[in-house]
Amino acid sequence: MGACLDLSAIGPGFSDPDMASQAVFRRSLEALSRPGSLIEVDSDAAAPAGVGAAACALLLALPDQDTRLWLAPSFSEEAAAYFRFHTGCPITSVHGEADFALAGDVTELPLLQSFRSGSDEYPDHSATLIVEVPHLAIGSGWRIAGPGIRNEARLSVPALEKHFPAQWAANHKRFPRGIDVFLTCGALLCGLPRTIQLSED
Repeated sequence: MGACLDLSAIGPGFSDPDMASQAVFRRSLEALSRPGSLIEVDSDAAAPAGVGAAACALLLALPDQDTRLWLAPSFSEEAAAYFRFHTGCPITSVHGEADFALAGDVTELPLLQSFRSGSDEYPDHSATLIVEVPHLAIGSGWRIAGPGIRNEARLSVPALEKHFPAQWAANHKRFPRGIDVFLTCGALLCGLPRTIQLSED
């Protein structure tokens, strides 16, 4: 990252960081406890270019100075500076070292199994991945079943249709290890905890 940081070029974060972070954290828990549901995230933060409102809110609320953040290469230096400034989290260029990761272009999304997956003793020592997608809808697409879902849910994510289901199946089989994923589209948030099963029609 650059040696000089122009603070005037960094957009504002939450106007009330404590209250907003708590609200976003509750939203993230709701999304993970109700997989396949779409949750709207309210945020007044000025997200950096290329980062949607929900993804930005998550990365302002969840990381701190003790967690490492990986941003896909398509994100700018300004985006890295923004999250480093507002959260204090160190930025890593190695996705396998990250506690939190953001991918905005699915062509840059590493294999799910290449992220930190914790251990049987410490499954919480795993990465949380946020994937910004251009379209996210319920009622069609993948079948999702597992804890938090009555019968099954349907989720349409066209950008991830090609390889994601097979990777997710491998991630699910590693339980209690594995990663949790948040899908975001603008202000919308969908949680995919490692406990759920995901299959194509």
